[in-house]
Amino acid sequence: MLLLTTTRDALLAPLQSVAGIVEKRHTLPILSNVLIEKHGEQLTLLATDIEIQIRTTTAGNLGGEDASITVAARKLQDILRALPEGPEVVLTLDDKRLTVKAGKSRFALQTLPAADYPRMNVPEGETTRFTVSQRTFKRQLAQVAYSMAQQDIRYYLNGLLLIAAGGELRMVATDGHRLAYAASALEADLPRTEVILPRKTVMELARQLADSEDPLEVILAGNQVVFRFGSIELISKLIDGKFPDYERVIPQNHPKLLTFERVPLLAALSRVAILTNEKFRGVRLVLSDGSLKIVSSNAEQEEAQEELEIDYHDEPLDIGFNVTYLLDVLNNVGTDQVEWHFNDGNSSALVTVPGNDSFKYVVMPMRI
Repeated sequence: MLLLTTTRDALLAPLQSVAGIVEKRHTLPILSNVLIEKHGEQLTLLATDIEIQIRTTTAGNLGGEDASITVAARKLQDILRALPEGPEVVLTLDDKRLTVKAGKSRFALQTLPAADYPRMNVPEGETTRFTVSQRTFKRQLAQVAYSMAQQDIRYYLNGLLLIAAGGELRMVATDGHRLAYAASALEADLPRTEVILPRKTVMELARQLADSEDPLEVILAGNQVVFRFGSIELISKLIDGKFPDYERVIPQNHPKLLTFERVPLLAALSRVAILTNEKFRGVRLVLSDGSLKIVSSNAEQEEAQEELEIDYHDEPLDIGFNVTYLLDVLNNVGTDQVEWHFNDGNSSALVTVPGNDSFKYVVMPMRI
C-alpha cells in the first residue's frame, strides 16, 4: 500500500521537530517510535515519552492512502539524513513493515500498531492563556535555564518556575547555589498562576523556538501546559511541588556596586578558569582601590591571575565563587554591561543589568 511520496527534507524536517524527546532506551518499546498519521494531503507526526508530547502537522501533495502507523523514530531519522537530496522518497506499508525507497536505496522497518500509541490530550476546564513572541520567550528562557538543578533530590528544583501575573511573565530557576530571575511584559491582565516546567520541556523549547516575532501561545491548565508555535504543539506535564520563595533570596541594598563591561570580564574569567581545581572550580575576586584581581589555583600548585582596572573606591574585599556560575550568567545575560552588588566575603552577590529591573542573578560565595 502506497502511503506517501515526498522529498527527503519535507519528511525529515517535521521528524526532527518531534524526535528530540524520544528516549533511546525505554521500558515500553513503542515509546521509541514516532506516530505517523496520513489523512488526505495532511501529514501528522507525533512523539511522546509520556511526560511530554510533541505533534507537528504539515500539508503537501503527498498522494497515497490514509493510514496510521508507528515506526522507530531514530532509525527513520538516520535513514532520511543519510539519503541524498535529489530522489523522491516513497513510503509504502505492507504487512506491518514500512518500506522507505529513494532512488535505488530501500529500507524495510518494523512497525507497531498506532492504536497502542499513548497520547496526551489537551486539558479542558479552567485555563490561563497568553501569547508572546517566540523571541521574547526564548531569550527569557536563556537568561534563567542554566540555573536549573540537574538531578537534585528536591525534584522541584529540576525545573523552571513560570509565573504569569497581571501583565508580567516571570521565570525563575535555582539549584540551591545560584538563582536566576527574568521578567517580561505581557499584553494581558492575568490572574496569578504559578507552574514548574520540567527541565526536559525547557530544553526542548529552547531548541525549537525561533528567534522571531512569530507568536507562541501558552495554555496552563491543571497539571499540564500546552505550547503552540508554527506547526508544532507541545504538551507537557508539570512538576508538582512548592518552589522556594525566590524573593527572599534576592539581596536588597548591597552597598558595594561595580559596573563591568561583560565581554572583557568574561574573557578574564575564562582564562583564570583553566587552572581552577577541577572538582570545585573556585576563583577568588580580590577588590581593592581601582583594581579587581581574579585568582585561581589547583592541587598541582599551579596558579592564574588576571587584573582589571575598575572604578572601585570602597573597602577591600576578598570573595570566592564557583567560576562556572559566573561564566554561565555572563554567557547568557545578553547585555554589554553588568552590575555586581557585593556586601562582604560571606554574603551572596547580586548581578543585575544597568537601568533594567527585569533581570537578577544571585550567586552564593564559596570558601577557597
